[in-house]
Amino acid sequence: MNTLKVGDKVPNFSVFNDQGKPVSLSDYKGKKLVVFFYPKANTPGCTVEACNLRDHYGLLQEKGYELLGVSADSVKKQESFKNKFDFPFPLLADEEKVVIKTFGVWGPKKFMGKEYDGIHRMTFLLDENGIVVRVIDNVKTKDHAAQILED
Repeated sequence: MNTLKVGDKVPNFSVFNDQGKPVSLSDYKGKKLVVFFYPKANTPGCTVEACNLRDHYGLLQEKGYELLGVSADSVKKQESFKNKFDFPFPLLADEEKVVIKTFGVWGPKKFMGKEYDGIHRMTFLLDENGIVVRVIDNVKTKDHAAQILED
């Protein structure tokens, strides 16, 4: 895995969101951005994580952050996930793994003794110019907003 690191400039990308509309990194120029990657919509850990961010969304916005959730799920699955839990932020349907590979979060994983390739649960904080200022690679799903907000 060739994961982006602090100081790296994120290359522009464009993929569809949960509404089937294209979203690009350049849409967020001039804004601080949290990009959080999760393995699969509607699974227990991913739901807890996204709901924690939803519940603290106002505070994250007060601190100047916009949020983008990313998984390799389809537009339809992302739309269902967003509507079911009333997420106020866009979810990107990165079926071709464009954003996932750009950030370097696709790679070998282990679960219950089985090895496979998949999305690593990671979060990247970007400054107003698309530069990575922080990487959270040990995401606490139940308390993720607090992790983002700590210095």
